[in-house]
Amino acid sequence: MQTLPKSRLLRFVEQAFHLARRTVARYSSKFSKRRYTLHQHIVLLCLKVQKNTTYRELLDELIEMPRIRNAIDLEELPSPSTLCKAFNQLDMAVWRVLLHLSVTLLPTNGVVGIDASGFDRSHASKHYTKRTRLTIQQLKVTLLVDMRANAILDLHVTTTRKHDLKIAPSLIKRNSRNVAILLGDKGYDDQKVRALACDAGVRPLIKHREFRRSVRRGTFGWTPTSTGNVAKTRQ
Repeated sequence: MQTLPKSRLLRFVEQAFHLARRTVARYSSKFSKRRYTLHQHIVLLCLKVQKNTTYRELLDELIEMPRIRNAIDLEELPSPSTLCKAFNQLDMAVWRVLLHLSVTLLPTNGVVGIDASGFDRSHASKHYTKRTRLTIQQLKVTLLVDMRANAILDLHVTTTRKHDLKIAPSLIKRNSRNVAILLGDKGYDDQKVRALACDAGVRPLIKHREFRRSVRRGTFGWTPTSTGNVAKTRQ
């Protein structure tokens, strides 16, 4: 019987499993029940995001995916609540290391762009938030993206209105080895950001902000023109 080739999904799972084994220990602590490994949890969570599905739907599909289960040595499927709990317990640093390791597999060129965007927490129950009087804030996500591979090198997530100039320095410091040229819009136009980038060996190509002077018309109607000359206007 001819052996079936590996699907893209299977290759994705194998690569994620390999990176997970390089990132974290097999179990969270010596007191772990050792029913599932952290590597298995990480792969299943990555698979959920890759397939854009729910915990319950993912586990239902895995029943019919023996090759996927074998690739991560998964003999018994966890419950949806187990995966959800695993996601909440994994530290952000783990995902950042996984992200950095995955970038090494891509053909990046060091030309990197930085930008931010807002995301709504669409899955929050309006009934629940109203009943508990909770305010679900919008997420502000700042991404550092390689322009050749379109790969996310790093990210910063906040629920506050933190200015771009306060976020950029930490991203530059963490990724200076992978960035040769930094592209940014005028929201990142600041001398401190430029100096920090240069000190880290990064060339900043950031759009300069344009400042327009707003001069109130005087008693006699004197106003500056765009050329800097003074022209008298008749009332």
